[in-house]
Amino acid sequence: MSRTILITGGSSGIGKSIGEFLNIKGYKVFGTSRTPKKYNDSKFPIIKLDVTKPESIQKCVQDLLKKTGKIDVLINNAGAGIIGPLEEIPMEMIRTNFETNLFGPIGMINAVLPSMRIKKSGLIINITSIAGYMGLPFRGIYSASKGALELITETYRMELKPFNIQMTNLAPASFSTNIAAGRYHSPKKDDSPYVTTYDKTLKLLNGHVDAGQDPIVLAKLVHRIMQSKNPKIHYRAGAFLQKFSIVLKRILPDVLYERLLMSFYKI
Repeated sequence: MSRTILITGGSSGIGKSIGEFLNIKGYKVFGTSRTPKKYNDSKFPIIKLDVTKPESIQKCVQDLLKKTGKIDVLINNAGAGIIGPLEEIPMEMIRTNFETNLFGPIGMINAVLPSMRIKKSGLIINITSIAGYMGLPFRGIYSASKGALELITETYRMELKPFNIQMTNLAPASFSTNIAAGRYHSPKKDDSPYVTTYDKTLKLLNGHVDAGQDPIVLAKLVHRIMQSKNPKIHYRAGAFLQKFSIVLKRILPDVLYERLLMSFYKI
């Protein structure tokens, strides 16, 4: 019997690429969006979900269980970018980002766990970010929310082992998607003490997205993870130097690593 896959944020970008690839491979794929009617041309069904609303999470999962009888794989892909000086990002936007990038995935995980526990099997893949491994200039909130999801996954894995439910992280680096268009940007203020360095970072990050790899790379990696009997705790995807930055953080003195980051971001 074909496995049923639920991908949050499956209407565009990384989620769409993963969904289309798995659909071709013969899986029963369902993506989500807050506005599914916009995606009537999707190659797989898009169902309504707002991960920031607990009632929407419960309805999405229960409706899909009634339709398919099971959810074999949950891919927590829905996420939001946010950039700006920590001093200037409105607290409301910080909370909103954590609702999407951390609390939403936790809500989705908890919603699918009872049905997975009944059938004593299931796989949850959390899409995090290379940025979650380090505090980055003007990306502190995004780094924090994705880093927190990495740690939450480590805890879930240990708690879920008795029920044969598997969980893993997949941390992408820069991929060619529309994330920049939906990212929250703290307004650039002419009188801000950060105006020069913040502007440089914005241009740098947008350039990285434009020059990023095709998200099909991530889709193929997700498929390999799904075929693994014992998925690893952490997977990383991206250019060599981006992945190697995690290794450098482990082996270099903190101050030296900080200098490298500041040099990269031209601070």
